[in-house]
Amino acid sequence: KHQESLRAPPHFPRALARSRTTVVMSRRYDSSTTTFSPEGRLHQVEYAIEAINNAGTAVGILAADGIVLAGEKQKSTSLLQPSKSSEKMYKLDDHVVTVVAGLTADANILINNARLQSQRYLYTYQEPMPVEQLVQRVCNYKQAYTQYGGLRPFGVAFLFAGWDEHHNYQLYMSDPSGNYSGWKATCIGQNNQAGKGLLKNEYEETATVSDALKLAAKVLQKTMDATSATAEKVEFMVLTKEGGKLVQRILPESETTAVLAAVAADASNEGDV
Repeated sequence: KHQESLRAPPHFPRALARSRTTVVMSRRYDSSTTTFSPEGRLHQVEYAIEAINNAGTAVGILAADGIVLAGEKQKSTSLLQPSKSSEKMYKLDDHVVTVVAGLTADANILINNARLQSQRYLYTYQEPMPVEQLVQRVCNYKQAYTQYGGLRPFGVAFLFAGWDEHHNYQLYMSDPSGNYSGWKATCIGQNNQAGKGLLKNEYEETATVSDALKLAAKVLQKTMDATSATAEKVEFMVLTKEGGKLVQRILPESETTAVLAAVAADASNEGDV
């Protein structure tokens, strides 16, 4: 009786064979960008999105008088020479900027493509390219890399921030699949769900740029692996209009430190209450 109880049920070999077949079937579609799995999924696109979820966090917040972008600077070793320019935030045109999360090398290809598209439009029509149209052009280029054989998706996500006369200040998010969407505030990169939760609870449409800077700093502090954010680890960019002219500005370390100190002071005051 004891031996009989240890025997596997008669359907056990069939179930094991079925599970092995499922594993083999799923692996068959892992290496192909252009082939749908039986579940209707493109695994390589999903893996590219997953790679971004392990990248440094990037935050975008739409304020009443401008747009705030923030990013986590990931430095692998202190022996590495500091970059002469930002590796997280880039100017695409006088009216559009972007912050990236993912593979910087992939981002450089798409950034150069976006700059080229924007300048071609300016040359042809003698006016700045509408922000959403530029985002759409970049996303069309990204989508092509999920549809043709021999290519792989770009392992990078973008937050585009810009201003045009059609829709004023705008914030868009784009992922490796070629999809894009407009946001009032969002977060990409590692721990982005925790960041989005904080934004959902604390974002206000009437917030000023200074308020948005503090909120962006709070989001980075929540999503970063480090115990506390410092000016060496985070970076802020502000897009505003001054005297009728659009101004893009990356905050120097002194201003970044002041923003982080103000957030820390607010947190300590809330703790005292």
